[in-house]
Amino acid sequence: MASFLSGLGRFSFRRRWLVALLWVVLLVGTAVLAGRAPAAPPNDFSMPGTEAQQAYDLLDKSFPELNADGATARVVFRAADGKVTDPVNRQAIEATVRALGSDPQVARVSDPYVSASVSKDASTAYTQVSYQVPASELKEDSRTALQDTVDQARSRELTVEVGGNAVNTVAGGHSSEALGLAVAAVVLVITFGSLLAAGLPLLTAVLGVGIGGLAIRALAQPLGLGSTTSGLATMIGLAVGIDYALFVVSRYRAELARGRSREDAAGHAVGTAGSAVVFAGLTVVIALVGLCVVGIPLLTQMGLAAAGTVVIAVLIAVTLIPALLGICGRRIGPARPRRRGRDKDGLPRSGRGVRWARFVVRRPVAVLLGGAVLLGVVAVPAVSLEMGLPGDESKPVTTTQRRAYDMVAESFGPGFNGPLTVVVQAKDGDSAQSAAQSIAGHVRGRKDVTAVGQPRLSESGDTAVLNVVPATSPASTETADLVHALRDPALANESDAHILVAGTTAMNVDVSQKLSNALLPYLGLVVGLAFLLLIVVFRSLLVPLKAALGFLLSVLAGLGAVVAVFQWGWLASLFGVAEPGPVMSMMPIFMVGVVFGLAMDYEVFLVTRMREAYMHGQSPSDSVISGFEHSTRVVTAAAVIMISVFASFMGSDEQMLKTIGFGLAAAVLLDAFVVRMAVVPAVLALLGRRAWGLPGWLDRLVPDLDVEGARIERDPGEPTVTAVGASHGDGPDSVVESAGSGSGSAG
Repeated sequence: MASFLSGLGRFSFRRRWLVALLWVVLLVGTAVLAGRAPAAPPNDFSMPGTEAQQAYDLLDKSFPELNADGATARVVFRAADGKVTDPVNRQAIEATVRALGSDPQVARVSDPYVSASVSKDASTAYTQVSYQVPASELKEDSRTALQDTVDQARSRELTVEVGGNAVNTVAGGHSSEALGLAVAAVVLVITFGSLLAAGLPLLTAVLGVGIGGLAIRALAQPLGLGSTTSGLATMIGLAVGIDYALFVVSRYRAELARGRSREDAAGHAVGTAGSAVVFAGLTVVIALVGLCVVGIPLLTQMGLAAAGTVVIAVLIAVTLIPALLGICGRRIGPARPRRRGRDKDGLPRSGRGVRWARFVVRRPVAVLLGGAVLLGVVAVPAVSLEMGLPGDESKPVTTTQRRAYDMVAESFGPGFNGPLTVVVQAKDGDSAQSAAQSIAGHVRGRKDVTAVGQPRLSESGDTAVLNVVPATSPASTETADLVHALRDPALANESDAHILVAGTTAMNVDVSQKLSNALLPYLGLVVGLAFLLLIVVFRSLLVPLKAALGFLLSVLAGLGAVVAVFQWGWLASLFGVAEPGPVMSMMPIFMVGVVFGLAMDYEVFLVTRMREAYMHGQSPSDSVISGFEHSTRVVTAAAVIMISVFASFMGSDEQMLKTIGFGLAAAVLLDAFVVRMAVVPAVLALLGRRAWGLPGWLDRLVPDLDVEGARIERDPGEPTVTAVGASHGDGPDSVVESAGSGSGSAG
């Protein structure tokens, strides 16, 4: 692996202009395709295999005129003075209803004065707009016509707002990505001490994200990729793109400091750091592609799109980065040793990373217990996790969707924002009329129900549908309890019918259950594949096992932080959370996948340097310290950059992106600085030589991919890097000091 990548790095360095031109052509080509493609459709929250989806499918079959899976919009009117039943207001509302119905994609529009959609005090009314096609197939002209009609209806007499999945959602806050990039730029300048060297990772990361985002836009319509897909791919692509380029550039400058020629340094950097990048990227891709096993279209789209940007980031790191290093030439020089002064004995003072590593090696048990306790405390809120799908109630109060939601809740009751659709199917082809009437009578007597509509019979007579309005909001546990009560087999047996329940809360219940059922198989698949991959990388059983256990601590602590902020409302205003409530249903399993991949990034980058030192003769304790000496600064910079990029997405108006951005930033913070910088070295210090061993039979089966680059040939003219003061003892002070900031991995 290292030899192949080293050759690729040398080729890219020599053919620098050709390689750079190929990437520019790829960018221009995707831009042209994206420019001709229609806009991305909104997110499709269909959930195959759930009971709620079965109910929608049955409605489509038995009541095609209802367009059960079609896009919807609810336009809410409120009289500023007087009532909506006043002649002037009524005339304006009826004119708006007629205008809404003129769109060719609209199936029907309810008349609020006929459908009893006027509040008891007559201050508010609403009309329901149903479309012939799902939200993902709604034309942009129809969305624009809806918003224009609402805007024209607003006046001093009427406040008009609109909600629903047919509304154009302008995902704001993406300008906040600039803040993340600004922080990344500052960190890179501090790390490299050079504006040009710092600019390369930023340039290549933006290029990779640009190609990935343009490709997603070009494929959005034919593949049905939702609007959130591009945002997530941008988030992941920026983070890993900067980090992967950072590691290769840093290793290149370290090899220059060791006396290598520029071409050799580029080849060696790609062969060593590039190997770590490839394997780290593979773990991220495995975790993201593994989301397909969950069987939820939106999650699959997000995972595949983000995986695509990671692949692009890896390819850029091992091809374009060495090409750009060749183009920059002498303007990017070797890494300069940091001036740290001298200690009381007159010896050069060690860096903070080395001093910390020595402390960990001396006190591994205390550090391990301290890190585990800290993560455990942060993870406590995760026990109270409640999940739901994002709706209009989670949007900022400045949006028309949120204002429409609040107006309905205030004037009609919270349950009107999420009515349940009960589908009754008679057994053996009998009429469903009597069964539906029986169920309606039973449900009307419940205290947690506000209203029950009259059953509507299908043309065949074997299926009926009725609406049930809960007394509580769609996201409440009481409404979820009502869904379970309606699905109780005893009620179906008593009515001698099959009962299916659809609606927002019903879908939330089903999705949560589906995700819970998929979590263990997903973990088994992703962790199992990555475990095998890490065995090949580290040629060890205990190191991959330790990596997987550390990941579990990170993800649980990250989920705990998400629950505390987004569900409990702790520091909600500080983090821009408009309304605390249930966490997005897909967040836990998505966080498991992404955090696992990113956690393995730092595991690979940090521990490969430790194994590299061990394979070159250092003791287990010294190899831990040596790994920190050569990697801490770069890994710390990479973590800060990744945290900044993720945190910047909290400025988005998309609740999904806001939650994911915060969750990933928190998890990476805990994983990088607690797990990888404290727990990992403490465990390795306790394990000693056992950490780096394989049973003989497994050692013969596992291929040696030479991730450390031991097989990369050194040119005869290159200077030999010697180690001074080398010691093979286990004490913390026996550190191998190498020339410059290289690793001694030339082999």
